[in-house]
Amino acid sequence: MKKALFATTTLAVWTALSATSLPAHALGKLATINVIDRNTGQSLPVHYYRGEYWVAGTPGNKYAIEINNKQSARVLAVTSVDGVNVVTGQTASLVQSGYVFSAWQNYEITGWRKSDSAVAAFEFTASPNSYAEQTGRPRDVGVIGVAIFKEKVAELSRDYSHSSPRHSSSQRPSAQSPVAEQSAASAPPAPTATPAPAPQSARAGASTGAADSSSAKESKSASAGSRAEAAADQSQEKSTNRSSALAGAMSPPAAKLGTGHGERENSQVSRTSFERASDQPAEIIRIRYDNYSNLVAMGVIQPNRTSPRRPDPFPDSQAGYVPDPRR
Repeated sequence: MKKALFATTTLAVWTALSATSLPAHALGKLATINVIDRNTGQSLPVHYYRGEYWVAGTPGNKYAIEINNKQSARVLAVTSVDGVNVVTGQTASLVQSGYVFSAWQNYEITGWRKSDSAVAAFEFTASPNSYAEQTGRPRDVGVIGVAIFKEKVAELSRDYSHSSPRHSSSQRPSAQSPVAEQSAASAPPAPTATPAPAPQSARAGASTGAADSSSAKESKSASAGSRAEAAADQSQEKSTNRSSALAGAMSPPAAKLGTGHGERENSQVSRTSFERASDQPAEIIRIRYDNYSNLVAMGVIQPNRTSPRRPDPFPDSQAGYVPDPRR
């Protein structure tokens, strides 16, 4: 038997009423999954590319994983972000805890669960600031996973007094261990920028010409040397400018997007029991994410391109006749 958590009754009623009008971006069959930008309230469009589904997140924005149970029976949704279980904080595995959804229930998972009454909000952030990287697990940053398990068919005494999703907090086959509250991962110190090397100073004497001209020959020789060095310095400056321009043109792409450990938010849950029908999930939904510019660079998103204007041989055509010239 698995322990589980469910959201507040008020939220469950609202989500149940809204479950019939899912947006076209939802993925899944037994349950449908949406990624919601909480700053805009919009579902993120899903892009299919080379066998994978992608969404573009906005750095700094909070988001939620919306799950809708399309079955007439309860299901368990084991959910991970960046390879980390969103309930326990463990490196994600199919045998771990998840949320239990009543029949036809719809609910938004808004953060890393900290206790029965709070979560740390999901927010898009640069990968080095993600919860996974800050806890030493950078390999799977940029992916959301939901594994759906059906409930074992048996003579179960089911509790229908609550209509909100429930979260399984014990690992199989361990017996009903409570959800352990974890402290927020401390952010690493900000990287120190390496100072740029100081420019080379002009060599003294040669650039100023011959200050002490003992003869016309020495003065002429010094002047020629000064001009030669000035030309060399200009050539070096041009080369440096070209190198800088080339480096700018070849600048690396934007930092990969991950999910941060945001501010605490109220999210009341309670516990229930759930017995899986199988050790293997009936369905796994996988959604990858990154920022918009990176997805465009990868070819996942084709940017909107307007057709170039065609030249018009008669751009100022007007009906009528030729007017008289000004006098």
